[in-house]
Amino acid sequence: MTLPRLPRQAVQKAVSDALAEDLGLSGDITTDATVAPNATADAVIASRQDGVISGLDLAAAAFAALDDGVRFDVVSPDGTRVEKGYVVARISGSARAILTAERVALNYLGRLSGIATLTRRYVDAVSGTGAAIVDTRKTTPGLRAFEKYAVRCGGGRNHRTGLFDAILIKDNHIVAAGGIDAAIERARAHAGHMVKVEVEVDTLEQLARVMQHRVDAVLLDNMTPATLREAVKMVAGRALTEASGGVNLSTARAIADAGVDLISVGALTHSAPVLDLGLDFA
Repeated sequence: MTLPRLPRQAVQKAVSDALAEDLGLSGDITTDATVAPNATADAVIASRQDGVISGLDLAAAAFAALDDGVRFDVVSPDGTRVEKGYVVARISGSARAILTAERVALNYLGRLSGIATLTRRYVDAVSGTGAAIVDTRKTTPGLRAFEKYAVRCGGGRNHRTGLFDAILIKDNHIVAAGGIDAAIERARAHAGHMVKVEVEVDTLEQLARVMQHRVDAVLLDNMTPATLREAVKMVAGRALTEASGGVNLSTARAIADAGVDLISVGALTHSAPVLDLGLDFA
């Protein structure tokens, strides 16, 4: 799988901020006290669990930020499924730089690989159904672009990036606007021709009302698989159907079998366990 590289400027800023937080005003006092300035080392990053890798650009940038002479050779690229013990990357160069950047590199790599790993489990759970697994905006502040990239590494797709790139009319918007009709009409009047409009519903009655309008997608919230099947029939291909709420690894297949196009899962980014990876000197 070939994935686009993360934006270099975003990677460098994130890594710089993380290193500044870790180094504080005094730097790495342990490494500075125990390791000679000219010492060099070879190291490997390996996975201690089965999983899917994501975040290597951030890891590489952490070492380069401290010494651009550090060599970072990728063995298992982003998107690769690895087993316990697999080598992910080989590193060589300044021992001080490797030791000081180690935790920042592993924090990013473990977090994003955890998201990619969980995403892949959901993707595998609905394989063959035609439904795609998508993420949400339930991301870590400041890390959204990276976490959504990790979802792609795991085989999932991205929902809207933020509040700015698509209109999603939810239940509170409907209440505040004075009803479904008013909310959709105002949204359509406001949106440019490139902006998609999606509306959240939690009953078939609401869905019938929404489908009297031109919408691009409907978010079917907390519906049972049986109700989802009815909803898909009602929509009849006139809009994308997205199931949301009550989705976990034990329910995802039944939801997908109902015929929806998309299944959004907040847990991909807000509840993914970190993938355990370690760095060891050779």
